Amino acid sequence: MYPESVKKLLQRFPLFKSLTDFEIDPIVSLAKNRTYRQGTHIFMQGDPLTNVYFIHSGKVKIYRTDFQGKEQIINVLNNGEMFPHQGFFRNDDYPAHAQVLEDAVLIYIPIHLFEDFLINNPEVSIKIFRVLGDKIVDLQNRLEEKILRNTYEQIILLLIRLSKKHGNIDANEKITLTTHFTNRELANMIGSSRETISRTLTRLKKKELVMTGRDGNMILDTKGLKEELF
Repeated sequence: MYPESVKKLLQRFPLFKSLTDFEIDPIVSLAKNRTYRQGTHIFMQGDPLTNVYFIHSGKVKIYRTDFQGKEQIINVLNNGEMFPHQGFFRNDDYPAHAQVLEDAVLIYIPIHLFEDFLINNPEVSIKIFRVLGDKIVDLQNRLEEKILRNTYEQIILLLIRLSKKHGNIDANEKITLTTHFTNRELANMIGSSRETISRTLTRLKKKELVMTGRDGNMILDTKGLKEELF
C-alpha cells in the first residue's frame, strides 16, 4: 500500500483528522499495514506489547482468559477504532487476546515510535486521553450493572449497548445488529452462561422485543427493551 493511501486511511481516524499533512507525514512513514484472516490472533494475552493497531476494515474481538481457560470478552471493535489503549509510556505486555472476527485490514505502528509521535503531538495525546476516559466510564457502568442489576437486566443492557455500537436502524425504528454474536459470546461478555442467554432471548422473543432476521442477525426493539428495565 502506497504512503498516500496509508495517509488517507489514517486521516479517517478521529485521532488524526485534525492533523495537517506536515504533522501526519512522520507517522505515515512509520505505519505498516496487513490483512488478517478470520480467526487469526493478532496477539496473545501476555505477549510483549510492541504495536498499536488501527482498524481500517473488519472486526476484532478483545478478550481475556483465566487460568481455567474461561473467556471474558472485553470488546468487539470495528473499523475506525484503535487498540490497545493500555501500555503507553510504560513497559508492559498485551493485557488481552486480540482475534479477528471478520477479515480485517489493520494499520499498525511500533508502540515506542508512536509514543514519540504523541510526545511531539500533544493534541493527539489529549484525544487519546479522552478515548481512555470514555472507556473508563464504560467499564464503570458495566461494573455497576454487575452489582446492581440481576442477570435478566444485565442481558437487556448488553443488547442495548451492542445496538449502539453494532446496529443499523430501520424504517420501523428497530435496530439490526450488523455483527452476529453467538449465545456463548454474549454470555462471555457479562460472565453468564450460554443457557441463561438462551432462556432470556427466548423470553424476549416471546415479548417481541428480540427477533431474528433473514440473515440470522438479531433485530432489537430497543425502546421496548429500555421499558423492560423499569
